[in-house]
Amino acid sequence: DRRREVPAAGALLQPIIKDVGEIYSRLLDHRPVIQGEIRYFVKEFEEMRGLRELRVLENLKKTILETNESILPKCEQSMHDSLHEVLQRLQAANGVIHKLQEKEHEQRKIQADKLMAGKEKLLAQREAFLKEQQNKQEEVDEEHSKAMERLKEQYSEMEKELAKCISF
Repeated sequence: DRRREVPAAGALLQPIIKDVGEIYSRLLDHRPVIQGEIRYFVKEFEEMRGLRELRVLENLKKTILETNESILPKCEQSMHDSLHEVLQRLQAANGVIHKLQEKEHEQRKIQADKLMAGKEKLLAQREAFLKEQQNKQEEVDEEHSKAMERLKEQYSEMEKELAKCISF
C-alpha cells in the first residue's frame, strides 16, 4: 500500500511545486523583465545614436578632406616662407653677435695688456721705493751710529772732566 501512496503523493505535489516555481519566478526572478528592458534600450539607443554619429563622421570626413586639399598646402607654403625669412634674420643676428663678441674680446685683451703694463709699472715703482727706503734706512742707521759715537765720546769726555773735578 505504501508503494501506491508514494507515487500518488508525488503526483499531487507536482502541480503544487510547479505553481510555487511560477510564483517564485514572477515575484522574485526579474531577469526576463530586465533583459527585455535592456534589449529595448539598446535598440532605441542604437537607432537614435546611429544617425547622429553617422552625420558627425560625415562632417569629420568632409572637414579632413577640405583640410588636406586646401588648408594644409597653404599652411605649409606660409610656414616655409616665414621660416625662410626667420632663418635669414637669425643668420644676420648671429653675424652681428659674432662681430660684437670679437670686439669685446679685443677690448678685453687691450684692457688686460694695460693692466699688465700698469702692474709691471707699479712693481717697478715698488722696487724703486723699497730700494730708496732701504738706502734712507742705511743713512739713518749710519747717522744714528755716528751720533751714538759722538755721544759716547762726549759722555766719556764729560766723565773725564767729572773725574778731574771730583779729585780736587
